[in-house]
Amino acid sequence: MKKIDIAIITQLRQNGRMSLTDMSRKTGLSISTLHLRLKHNIKKGIIKPNSMLNFEKLGFGTRAYILLSVEEKEKIFEHLNKHPNVNSLIKINNGWNLIMECAFKDMCSMETFVEELENTFKIKQKQIHYILTELKKEGFLTKQEQAQALFQA
Repeated sequence: MKKIDIAIITQLRQNGRMSLTDMSRKTGLSISTLHLRLKHNIKKGIIKPNSMLNFEKLGFGTRAYILLSVEEKEKIFEHLNKHPNVNSLIKINNGWNLIMECAFKDMCSMETFVEELENTFKIKQKQIHYILTELKKEGFLTKQEQAQALFQA
């Protein structure tokens, strides 16, 4: 990855709503160069414009990571991929099939969700890990010096 792209990405990771003018000042790059590189990296899929949510302020104070080992993998993947409470869904290994991050209004809603899964699918094993406090979120490539070192290795 080029140094110019690393500089742009680290600025975006620190503040995704930063204006091109501010980014130009911080990186020393012209606004037209920034615009072209952003457009290029979005087209290549390196940068995905999106919104980070504060679940608690939205009224979803119960969050958990749920690990499952199941028999009908494709059916449950399809079901969970469409479920509104599933924020992230990831295939994993080492005896597990998936891990998902879920957000619910309360514990009762989460328990109902888990019970419905257990009644609908053959679940071999499950683990639920409640999110108490996020200590770090989306910290990868936020510091330019560290990011450049990663790409030089």
